[in-house]
Amino acid sequence: MVTSFTGRAQGMAGINGIKYKHSNFYLCSQPTGMPSINFTDISYLKKGSATQHRVYNVLLRSKLLDKLAAYDPILVGTFPLDIQTSNSDIDIICQCKDLKAFAQMISTTFADQDNFSLKTINGFDLPAVIASFITEGIPVEIFAQDLPPTKQNGYLHMLAEHQILSYFGEDFKQKVVALKETGIKTEPAFCQLLGISGNPYIELLNYQLPISGNA
Repeated sequence: MVTSFTGRAQGMAGINGIKYKHSNFYLCSQPTGMPSINFTDISYLKKGSATQHRVYNVLLRSKLLDKLAAYDPILVGTFPLDIQTSNSDIDIICQCKDLKAFAQMISTTFADQDNFSLKTINGFDLPAVIASFITEGIPVEIFAQDLPPTKQNGYLHMLAEHQILSYFGEDFKQKVVALKETGIKTEPAFCQLLGISGNPYIELLNYQLPISGNA
């Protein structure tokens, strides 16, 4: 299973121990005409690839999002962007005020799932609960902290990556997937292709799309 949230959170902790605050995130501007997706509504998956259709149906059958509805769940990560590999998780982010109560709810609701695990992490800007298990053969990872999901790293990175993929097209997308197949994480793969140096979890959010001209 890919520990995507843990890796992303560690990356966003900053360089040389300097934390990068959520409130300072700068998301690249979206040029006029670029396709937009409402990532808070998974119905967009029905219009996507066969794999996205499968994930959509798994989410419906398992009622994962319904069970997490009180915590404003959002599907993030690779499946929404259709850049998944064979090791990709169904990544869901949530907001919870009481981590202990959330962890108890997760344990009560999902402990019977295959390969269930649950942990609380305190090493980042905000403490977080991370749960993982397997549903219908697909790894699932649930990440929760006391921050609105639309302000969490996973969501912000997904928006930036969607804009980049929309701008640079299918060839760029396939290059991202090819790098990921070699074991490179998503954000480092994007930065490698874009020639971005530094901490990829920070610098990808600072990246600005070309204003004009060919990519």
